[in-house]
Amino acid sequence: MKKIFSLILFLFLLLCMLSILSGGSSSPQISDRKAEVSKEVGKKDLGVEEKKNKISHQGVSSNISSKHSGQKGRVAEKKKEPTYLVTRVIDGDTIVLENGEKVRYIGIDTPEISQNECFALEAKKKNEELVLGKRVRLEKDVSERDKYGRLLRYVYVGNIFVNDYLVRNGYAYAVTYPPDVKYSERFLQAQREARENKRGLWAYCTAQTQAQTQTRTKTQTPTPTPTRSSTPTKTQTQPSIICSYNAYNCSDFKTQAEAQRVYDYCMKKVGYDVHRLDKDKDGVACESLP
Repeated sequence: MKKIFSLILFLFLLLCMLSILSGGSSSPQISDRKAEVSKEVGKKDLGVEEKKNKISHQGVSSNISSKHSGQKGRVAEKKKEPTYLVTRVIDGDTIVLENGEKVRYIGIDTPEISQNECFALEAKKKNEELVLGKRVRLEKDVSERDKYGRLLRYVYVGNIFVNDYLVRNGYAYAVTYPPDVKYSERFLQAQREARENKRGLWAYCTAQTQAQTQTRTKTQTPTPTPTRSSTPTKTQTQPSIICSYNAYNCSDFKTQAEAQRVYDYCMKKVGYDVHRLDKDKDGVACESLP
């Protein structure tokens, strides 16, 4: 009986030892497997994170690019100025736009067609060649409109500054009407250039005016002699006479003699009728005055 009990105990202890030995040898394998599984999971998590970061970065870059493009578009849109189709040319310095607005060119004056002035038709024809049926860009100075309700503007067609072109090529006079004086010096320089090179009206109209003046001198009645009370002396008037821009109308003078004095003085000073007092180009200013 004792032998049987001892044998059972021995077998039990042997099984315990085998179980212990078997459990100890498998622990490292299990730990290694767990470590490998953890690494694989970590790699997957890292890959997912990298993908998220990449997508996020691409989104930010796309947003930045989109914003930059939008800003460029807005700048380009801001720089792009409106243009207007010219549907009619009234004369050398006045046009009509597609919306019905009349535009008077700033800083210049062309001969009047209604007064049959020298080179008026040529100025209108040149203006038609430049702008009729084309889209023009308008630039404002100070004034919005003149007393006739016309827009006052500098006019551009493509790269051509129309106001300057007409003066520089002898189709218009440079006439300054304050406060719109932005390009007055430029126009005066263009006029000097046209006059010195005898372009346009400076060649044709000067010769015609001289001929008309000579004819008029032979037939006209003597100019009335001004009285001391109505007309200042030469010494008094000359320093105050303005010849740099169109400052007078015939209605500003009481007598024809006063107008004639201003006309003669400015003709000597600037070389042309800056105030447009001699409408018929015969050398006599404001003939309607007493």
